[in-house]
Amino acid sequence: MLAARLYGPRDIQVERVPHPGNPGPGAVLLRVTATGICGSDLHTYADARIGDTVLKSPLVLGHEFAGVVEVVGGGVENLKPGTRVAVDPAHPCHHCDLCAGGHPNLCRRLHFCGLYPDDGSLREFMVVPAHTCFPVPDAVDDEAAAMLEPLGVALHAIDLAKIRLCDRVAVIGAGPIGLLLVQAAKLAGAAEIFVRDPLPGRLMLAAKLGAKPLAVRAEVDVAIEAAWGGEAIERAVDLTRPGGRVVLVGIPSEDRCSFTHSSARRKGLTIVFSRRMKHTYPRAIRLVESGKVDVRSLITHRFPLEKTAEAFALNSSYKDNVVKIIIKP
Repeated sequence: MLAARLYGPRDIQVERVPHPGNPGPGAVLLRVTATGICGSDLHTYADARIGDTVLKSPLVLGHEFAGVVEVVGGGVENLKPGTRVAVDPAHPCHHCDLCAGGHPNLCRRLHFCGLYPDDGSLREFMVVPAHTCFPVPDAVDDEAAAMLEPLGVALHAIDLAKIRLCDRVAVIGAGPIGLLLVQAAKLAGAAEIFVRDPLPGRLMLAAKLGAKPLAVRAEVDVAIEAAWGGEAIERAVDLTRPGGRVVLVGIPSEDRCSFTHSSARRKGLTIVFSRRMKHTYPRAIRLVESGKVDVRSLITHRFPLEKTAEAFALNSSYKDNVVKIIIKP
């Protein structure tokens, strides 16, 4: 089968690799139908690492994905061949103290599709645990099903933000996660949502979704950073009112974050780091199926698997008004 493998910084090669074969007990074989490129994929693509996770051998990227069940392994009763599914890319151990405490996203032995050393979904077929597969209704097509993973990340961040009715919310960064945060914050009861992003096209899309450009002297109840950290974190702290809440979603390239301590301390801010998601897929499916969240308007480009290298090069350049790229085998 075909797979797109990252060999080093900006070095993606599409090549033939062995088919994964039939699944074992509790697993299913999927035919991958759609994969979205995520900002975290771009980190690994650009630097051959993300945070302290370093690429040490060729890796198949991709963790925002959907597929069709081809074969079910022993003991799998809730899925059958032909079932269309969205897939949670996280594989927690379900046994550590954090898993037992209801925080599988913080699992001490977590494996994650597309994060070294675990191959992801930029290939034609893959075997995944059956419990990570969520059947999707006909109203949610394959591309929208792949978008359920970033929507889940946004929903988890909104849960942490604890937005109250009529709160003023700022979203720093209008990439795919930021645009999903805008929609989720509105549903959570925010009265006004402000967005900051250097790309005019993304600001226009945010405006269509109900957000306003961020004023220089704005003050908000909640600020959510979704812009690769850096200066965006300082900006989020500056914007937030005394007693307010800051949620950090972005992943800094330099694996460091900083802000003015006196500003955050004197305001008594609550600063929370958001780690992926937990227990969000059922809600995400309902939100997309009902039309309450629009994921399709974020998809600006589509590429075949054979042109994965071109897709990543475009996405990393932020040209052609790119927002979300979907790759389809």
